[in-house]
Amino acid sequence: MTELKNLLVEKRDDILMITVNREKALNALNDETITELQQVFNNHKDDKSIRCVILTGAGKAFVAGADIGELAAADVTKGKAVSEKGLKLMDTIQNYPRPVIAAVNGFALGGGCEMAMACDIRLASEKARLGQPEVNLGLIPGYGGTQRLSRLVGRGKAMQLILSGEMITAAEAHRIGLVDEIYPPEQLMEKALELAKLINSKSPVAVKMAKECINRGLDMTLENGCKLEMNKFGDICGTEDKKEGTAAFLEKRKANFPGK
Repeated sequence: MTELKNLLVEKRDDILMITVNREKALNALNDETITELQQVFNNHKDDKSIRCVILTGAGKAFVAGADIGELAAADVTKGKAVSEKGLKLMDTIQNYPRPVIAAVNGFALGGGCEMAMACDIRLASEKARLGQPEVNLGLIPGYGGTQRLSRLVGRGKAMQLILSGEMITAAEAHRIGLVDEIYPPEQLMEKALELAKLINSKSPVAVKMAKECINRGLDMTLENGCKLEMNKFGDICGTEDKKEGTAAFLEKRKANFPGK
C-alpha cells in the first residue's frame, strides 16, 4: 500500500481504526482522500484478522464535506466523475464484509454525513453537527445522500434537511434516527471500541450474514427479504460457528467461534 497522506490507519487487535486526518481542511473529502479511503478498504477486505472497523476524523470534524475548491472547477463531465467516485467509496463502505462503525466526533456535513450514513452504526459526540448543506452551494448531495438519508429518517425529514440545507445537532440527529447513540465527547471513542469489542465477541460468520441480509433486504420486498433470510439461515446451519455456538450454550460455557 502506498504511503497515506490524509489518513491515519491503526490496527488494535482485531479492530481497524481509520482516521481522516486533514484537520486544517476540517477533513474535507478531496479526490486524494477518497482515493486513499478506497484503497484502505479494498486492501483490508479479505483480511480476516479484522473483525470490525471504526471510522472517525481528527480534530473537531468527522468530515466537514467535500473539497469545495475541486467542485467549483467541475463541469458536467467532471461532476459526474466526482459523484461516481464518491458513490463507489460509499458502496464499498456499506458492503464491506465486516461491521463499520462511524464515530462522529464533530462536523459531519455533505460528503461527511454521506460517509457516516454508509457505515453500519453511527455513534456521535454530543458536540457533533450533521447535515446535507449542498443546496447552499447550488449543488445537491452526490455521494448517496438523497437515497440513504430518506431510507434512514423517512421521506419528509430527508426533504426538509436536504432542501433547507439545515445543520442539526447530535441530539436532533439521534431523535430522527440519523445517529444511533450520542455520548459526551470524551467518551465517544471508548464507547465505539466497547461496541466493536462486543460485536467481535460474536460469531464472525453470523455477523457477516446478518449484515448482508439487512443491506440486501432493504432493496427487496418483505417477502423476498424473508426468503433471503431463510436461505442464509439454512446456510449458517452448516457452519462450524453454528455448531460451536449451540454446543457452548447447551454446555453452559463461553463459545470459541472459529469463524467458519
